[in-house]
Amino acid sequence: MNELLKTLWRDDSGQDLAEYALLFALIALVAISSLYIIGGGLNDVFIGVGDELETGMAST
Repeated sequence: MNELLKTLWRDDSGQDLAEYALLFALIALVAISSLYIIGGGLNDVFIGVGDELETGMAST
C-alpha cells in the first residue's frame, strides 16, 4: 500500500491537464469580467448614439 501511495505521489501525468484547465478557467474569468465591465459603458454609448439619432431625425 505504501508503494502505491508513493507511486501516485510521484506520478505527474495528469498535472499538465490540470494546469491547462486552471489556465483556461482564469482566462475565461478575465474575459467574462472584462465584458461585464465594458458592457455597461458600451450600453451607455449606444443609448447616447440612439438619442442623438432620434433628436437629429426629429429636427428634420
